[in-house]
Amino acid sequence: MALDRPHPVGTRNPVTIRAAAALPAAGVWDATPTEVACAGFNWVTFYITYTRDAAGGAMDFQIHTSPYAVDQAGVEDWFYQTIYGAGAVAAGADTTSNVQREVITYGSTAAGAETFVYGPIILDGTVERVRVRCCESGVVGSPGDCHIVAVFYN
Repeated sequence: MALDRPHPVGTRNPVTIRAAAALPAAGVWDATPTEVACAGFNWVTFYITYTRDAAGGAMDFQIHTSPYAVDQAGVEDWFYQTIYGAGAVAAGADTTSNVQREVITYGSTAAGAETFVYGPIILDGTVERVRVRCCESGVVGSPGDCHIVAVFYN
């Protein structure tokens, strides 16, 4: 990873993944998350700001990637980030591990804007597009605001 050159010349960084706005009402996921082209990049880091609307506010987010530059007819285009749980290893027996789609929750700790970083995430130059969908998961009747930017680099 060449940190002395975080992104190719002519590439804009940071990239807005989710414009600063209220999350959808009633705990519903963003209907049309912003798709960002990221072909050729090896890494991405997300910078997220969440401002709760009520005490107990929390937000969920889920990262989707696509190996396709454009939607493909007849096949799934978007793939969810997963989490892997290794099974217990015992001599002389096969191990069963688990993989599942992952939703990440951030719970607010105070009123006002709270910021956090998620990543870096390996893209390995094989991901063509990325998007992040979000929803209010704490006080779904009073959705907070969320803003996400990403920095892509090699």
